[in-house]
Amino acid sequence: MRTEPELTAIIPTLNAAPGLAATLRALAGQVDAIIIADGGSTDATRVIAEAAGARVIETARGRGSQIAAGVAAAATPWLLVIHADTRPGAGWRAAAAAFMADPANAGRAAHFRFALDDASPQARRLERAVAWRCRALGLPYGDQGLLVRRDTLAAVGGFHPIPIMEDVDLVRRLGRARLVGLEADFVTSAARWREEGWLARSARNLSCLALWVLGVPPARIARLYARRR
Repeated sequence: MRTEPELTAIIPTLNAAPGLAATLRALAGQVDAIIIADGGSTDATRVIAEAAGARVIETARGRGSQIAAGVAAAATPWLLVIHADTRPGAGWRAAAAAFMADPANAGRAAHFRFALDDASPQARRLERAVAWRCRALGLPYGDQGLLVRRDTLAAVGGFHPIPIMEDVDLVRRLGRARLVGLEADFVTSAARWREEGWLARSARNLSCLALWVLGVPPARIARLYARRR
């Protein structure tokens, strides 16, 4: 029996069937509860989630709103926010347990190491770029997972109900001093990079970040992002 602090995984979904089962298998037995915050999926997302024993809640569409609803529904002191197409890798639970057990981390949040399920050189270059961004800028994204106490999350205002950039918005409010990188991979599907092109998708992500830094409203960024897909 595990003696670590209780932990709930929160997964925002929208037609997430292709990758969800693998994510749920990786979480099985490693967390105390799984909450799927669904924004109106029309595929097999709900069936897959319920078959894995996850709790499914219906929420307003928009990742920030969905995660906020998942947080409100959770009952444990610690939360792990993870994307549906991101699979926790080997050693993640031990790294998380050590982080949660250290009293010094009560007011901090942790993220994991970005990895892609692709053997190409492009994937390795992107992984190195993300590692640099986290070291130099203190800016992990949501596909690296976020491990945080619910009271710490509440103290900075929680996830804002915005449709995009909810991860950047939150980590900027947390600040670099309260962010810790853990030495375990969170492996994200590279399907979108392969489909859209490695440079094109990376450029799109950077343009969204630039627009957010310039103060463009998240709803407008989301519309621009959707139109360019």
